[in-house]
Amino acid sequence: MTLNLDSILKKLLAGILVIVILIYAKGFLMPLVIGGILATLFLPFCNKMERIGLGRILSVFISLFGLLAVFGIIISLLSWKISELFSEFDLLKSQAIKTFNQTQAYLFQHFGISLEKQSEIFNSEKPSISGLMKLTAGSLKDLMTNLILILAYFFFLLYSRVHIKQFFLKLAKKDQQNEVEQILKGTTRVSQQYLLGLAKMIVCLWILYSIGFSIIGVKNAVFFAILCGLLEIIPFIGNITGTTITVLIAALHGGNLTLLLGIIITYGIVQFVQGWVLEPLILGPQVKINPLFTIIALIVGDWIWGIPGILLAIPVAAMMKIFCDHIEPLKPFGFLIGEMDTQEKSEQKVKNIFKKIITKAR
Repeated sequence: MTLNLDSILKKLLAGILVIVILIYAKGFLMPLVIGGILATLFLPFCNKMERIGLGRILSVFISLFGLLAVFGIIISLLSWKISELFSEFDLLKSQAIKTFNQTQAYLFQHFGISLEKQSEIFNSEKPSISGLMKLTAGSLKDLMTNLILILAYFFFLLYSRVHIKQFFLKLAKKDQQNEVEQILKGTTRVSQQYLLGLAKMIVCLWILYSIGFSIIGVKNAVFFAILCGLLEIIPFIGNITGTTITVLIAALHGGNLTLLLGIIITYGIVQFVQGWVLEPLILGPQVKINPLFTIIALIVGDWIWGIPGILLAIPVAAMMKIFCDHIEPLKPFGFLIGEMDTQEKSEQKVKNIFKKIITKAR
């Protein structure tokens, strides 16, 4: 019992030490991890380009341009629709003022808070223009710095991938090198599965939300579909946030109760299709972690690295599961992170149903 307790305490201390390092080394590690995860996505493409004789540098450059093209397309789609929203800025402003006045009247009538007192509260919370400008300038500087670092890490990690792999193999003993290679392959594969599965999921959500929002008559339905789909990168929270924004903007546009309920019903239907059809078919079994640990990973990611930590929480947790599954003392933690038996059985049933449908169709 003493030995087991000592072992548990050592693992807890090691975990605390890792968290402390992650917090204090955020500026260095965050761009490196993002660049590394993105690099794994283009790893098969780079290998294929090299096999047909393009050379490593050219293959990596093509991958870099491909990554920039993906970012450019997403930013262009959002900018195109955001510009349409800004063209209706005056309408939204007048609706917002009307809603604000109605809220003030409600607070006065039901809670007895005078208009003067409400004005004092809002004015006391109002930030200065100079403070906002400094905050914006600092945020843009950090964003550009991190973006350049991510692209640099992406390029050099792809270029040096064989050298880095040999380094990890040399760290292990000869009889453990095969196990280390399996861990490296597993973590790389799970990262690829997550990113590719997420991309497919987002495209499917764009289609589903576009159809649903268009049917019920949401203005700028494509924009809100794109927004809800992109926010899927944050499990559970993302789709709720996107739907809430859609409801609020629709209300500011003067949408009636039927339209607002239609948006919520569309969200529920899409979530049902996503949870019971898309996820079992698109995401690989190694990527999936149980809902409890998903929430824990998101909270810890936000606590350590903020918004980037939320985005990285799921792929990093899935990589941790692969690592734990291959290390004997850590296998219980891999079991804890992974899916529960009931989840696996229900998703397998869904897969079998669709396999039967496809077989009959052929």
